[in-house]
Amino acid sequence: MPTSGEPRWIMDGNYMRHGAGELRRELSDTIIWFDLPRSTCMLGIFRRIAGSYGQVRPEMAEGCPEKIDLEFFRYVWTYRQQQRPKLIEYLAGLRPDQSLVCFTDRAQADDYLKRLALGQNRASIH
Repeated sequence: MPTSGEPRWIMDGNYMRHGAGELRRELSDTIIWFDLPRSTCMLGIFRRIAGSYGQVRPEMAEGCPEKIDLEFFRYVWTYRQQQRPKLIEYLAGLRPDQSLVCFTDRAQADDYLKRLALGQNRASIH
């Protein structure tokens, strides 16, 4: 764990290809994993499309409007069967000094951030 004044790295996402995953895992002291149910993820996609179809959201690159993307639907629909096992294997390679924070619903993440903001964060570490 870094000492006071040293950089701290938090990793999210599942970008594990081309060596990036190993580098990110090595540098991170905290890994945040949203292990959400398929229904939550699919509902989120549909809500996002309904709310911003054809528009470029602020977090998107210029010229990339929200659209219906069947390949992305398929990726999310099959994630738990195809991608999640790879991520579990990847996370098994964490060092003892690294923390894994896992959220299984969005409310857990909101609570975590509130506790963090209050300086009282002692989240469940898996």
